[in-house]
Amino acid sequence: MLVLPVLLYAVYHRNWRLAVAAVAFTLVNPVLFSPPEDDDAWMTRVVLAEEWWVEERGERVLGPSYPNLLNLLNVPLTGYAFVSAYRRNPVRSALGGAASMALKFWYVGSLVRRHDEERAERPQQAQ
Repeated sequence: MLVLPVLLYAVYHRNWRLAVAAVAFTLVNPVLFSPPEDDDAWMTRVVLAEEWWVEERGERVLGPSYPNLLNLLNVPLTGYAFVSAYRRNPVRSALGGAASMALKFWYVGSLVRRHDEERAERPQQAQ
């Protein structure tokens, strides 16, 4: 959740070590922590929903249909936030970053709701 704000901060302040550390942490994060014991945590459900969306349903993460459209819209918005940070415009960088994060949360929230609905229907289908 904090990678985008940290990266925008790093670009704004030209702190390339921080940027590299944030990217490195993002890459090693999946192997740093053991799998959760249950799926009660919302972020765990986000990961499970994203895996379900791509692997089980065979959906893409970018596209013209909902909810993939949210990710598609997020690409230029995130780019805008980074350009604003590079140009050292704090207001535009912060607003772009916040809007980008809002779209991402909207996207993953939609996936979690869909995943939860399908999981709730599975036992009924088996009966």
